[in-house]
Amino acid sequence: MRYILIGILLVCGIQRSQAQTYEIGLMLGGTNFVGDVGSASFMSPKDYLSTDKISYGAIAKWNRSPRHAFRLSAMRINTFGNDLRSDEPRRFNRGYAFKSSINEISLGLEFNFLEWDLHALKRPLFTPYIYTGPTYFFTNEFILENNELVEGESTSSFALPLVFGVKGTLSRHWILAAEFGARYTFSDNLDGSNPEEINSQTNYPTFGNSNMNDWYIFSGITLTYTFGRKPCYCNF
Repeated sequence: MRYILIGILLVCGIQRSQAQTYEIGLMLGGTNFVGDVGSASFMSPKDYLSTDKISYGAIAKWNRSPRHAFRLSAMRINTFGNDLRSDEPRRFNRGYAFKSSINEISLGLEFNFLEWDLHALKRPLFTPYIYTGPTYFFTNEFILENNELVEGESTSSFALPLVFGVKGTLSRHWILAAEFGARYTFSDNLDGSNPEEINSQTNYPTFGNSNMNDWYIFSGITLTYTFGRKPCYCNF
């Protein structure tokens, strides 16, 4: 929650110092985990619809031109992995499971494929977009003890998101977007499969594919409110 508040305060400070066009709003959806525990599918709808995978957050954008915007978001990610939901017999028979919460903050660039000028609303606006940028997250690590995954100490790492979405105006001030975004993490131990990343004197067992890092994927909607006078767009 503190990261959401920081994001809101940053946007409010920018508005006071430089009246451009901004958006601020909320994000809501489901998050799927893809690693060495549970389903290995990126696209199966049932992997996102569990109530234990509801994720939420806040988002702010600074529209620097009709084609790009700087974007800041902070999210509370809830997800899990359960081998009993896997289509792979080896995983299903193994039966590992874990539940994880991830706090994520991301700052990057959103690119619009079509012109997105919120001050020229002669007709409803619509455009596909992509987003990427540095992402940092906090979570708890897991370890395998007595053939069960046990939650351990807190840890943090970076992720690289690749987000695809579509957005449209509901009115002059309200924008609705739907997006699908995969986060490739710089860790292979979000599910406890690679304890070599842990700074511990105990040798915990490893399992799974050590050549592929973990992913988490958010699929959901954003609703933002736009404000600010018509900007004089610059060349960056």
